[in-house]
Amino acid sequence: MSTVRRPPHRLAGEDQGLAATVSAATVSAATVSAGGADPFPIPADESERLRELVELEVVEAPLESILTAVAELATRICHTPIALVNLVGEDIQHLKGRVGLGAETMDRQVAFCPYTICGRELMEVPDALADPRFHEDPLVAGEPRVRFYAGAPLIGSGGHILGTVCVMDRRPRRLSPERRGALIALATCTVAVVECHHHDRRSKQIAAQREQVEDLKQLFLRSVNHELRTPLTSIRSYLQLIQDDETELDPGTEQRFLDVIERNSDRLLERLDELLLLASLSAQTAAFAPGAIDLSALTSTVVAEAETKAEPKRHTLILDAPRPVVAWADASRLRHALVHLLDNAIKFTPAGGRVDVVVSGDPVPAVEIRDTGIGIGTTETGRVFDDFYRTPEAEEHAIGGIGVGLSIVRRVIAMHGGDVRLTGEPDGGTCARVTLLSPPSGETPLPEGL
Repeated sequence: MSTVRRPPHRLAGEDQGLAATVSAATVSAATVSAGGADPFPIPADESERLRELVELEVVEAPLESILTAVAELATRICHTPIALVNLVGEDIQHLKGRVGLGAETMDRQVAFCPYTICGRELMEVPDALADPRFHEDPLVAGEPRVRFYAGAPLIGSGGHILGTVCVMDRRPRRLSPERRGALIALATCTVAVVECHHHDRRSKQIAAQREQVEDLKQLFLRSVNHELRTPLTSIRSYLQLIQDDETELDPGTEQRFLDVIERNSDRLLERLDELLLLASLSAQTAAFAPGAIDLSALTSTVVAEAETKAEPKRHTLILDAPRPVVAWADASRLRHALVHLLDNAIKFTPAGGRVDVVVSGDPVPAVEIRDTGIGIGTTETGRVFDDFYRTPEAEEHAIGGIGVGLSIVRRVIAMHGGDVRLTGEPDGGTCARVTLLSPPSGETPLPEGL
């Protein structure tokens, strides 16, 4: 990318007799670079102007071909060798359409457009060599030796000036009223092109978001239909057996039926709690009270509680947390995330497998959970944290869940400013790694008693 920069220099003395093109009312201050270069005017609405420029995403937009066509039209109308469609950023001028000038960007201290954006009218410089603001400018003193400039401001729908459509010539001159009007009309058309592109892009983004929402809805309905309907059907069936006057149940059988009803009720409550938590995390309304905690102690508690879930499958749970590791976290929220990850490792590991949990503090507080389970495909690692997503492995092995556990984990860890990643192990199985922030200096970890 080629850029025109202004060398440090001092302009000739101020010519009070020269009519000022830029109204003092529209200029809030002058900015001087650290290198001591000359000041250039700053519009009074500079921050709002830059915000509108960013919101339109026009600097990054692929509009060069159409804006270069605008510049070509400007050269034909005004009979000049140079024309630009120039978007003026905070420090850089972006030449999105250009004829007769090779540079793609210019320093904001170069040339005329930074002055044009301080007014709302077309600015004309009949002879730049006679104007003390510009006679030592690189484009005037050096190639292409500009003598004449005329620029019309690009006024966005927000009322702020985004840049200019401008023309330049190598000889002093003035534009006729008709050509001035045509240049202003080109500026209006340019703004329309820029804003239409922005609205079209936003419309496509909204359409894509709606499609994602519809996909999520279908995933939700499919998952919830199975995970809620199955326990409800079981509860209803066993209740009917218990209530059937024609069926005589001995106390042991009746108690067994009641135990099944209780397990399925707990399963329903667990799924509903997951959905409610996901909703509060998505809406950013979930309570969050971080503090300094001992990550090793918290993880030890989670592993101890998981022993009862691992016993039926004869899993070996190994905890490696030899010393305290202080992390900045909400103990309750983080516990929930670690429970989800450890439950996943147990669910996806066949009977007789092994789950290792390692806590470390160098270079940052971290927990790794490695299992010898069915593993995860490389194509799935980027999707497993999506709402309601279930891997093909989960579907194939009929492993329960509604696909929100890892989504909850991702959001909880993000609340902490940390990171969570799942990777497949070379010899099979999966590794889940959670990294957290260290507490601010001076914070003492709370005792682990949750």
